[in-house]
Amino acid sequence: MELSHKQVDIILDNICALSNFQKIYFLWRPYLKDPKDDHILEVAVASKTKTIVTYNLKDFKRVEKFGIRAITPGNYLEVIK
Repeated sequence: MELSHKQVDIILDNICALSNFQKIYFLWRPYLKDPKDDHILEVAVASKTKTIVTYNLKDFKRVEKFGIRAITPGNYLEVIK
């Protein structure tokens, strides 16, 4: 099933409506292999997130230092079953 742009916009609007704005107080940059991913780590640390869901595991290898694990979307679906 393919979603239309309007359906995707509705889904994203609902996710945003349910979300909390998280200020970042810690700047760990540069920390990760890809500096473009450091902001993801900063938000995860500030929000006390335990899991980062990503296809890009190779660039998130060192997040365990912060008590965070990086897993693929498929593995996450298995965890939440």
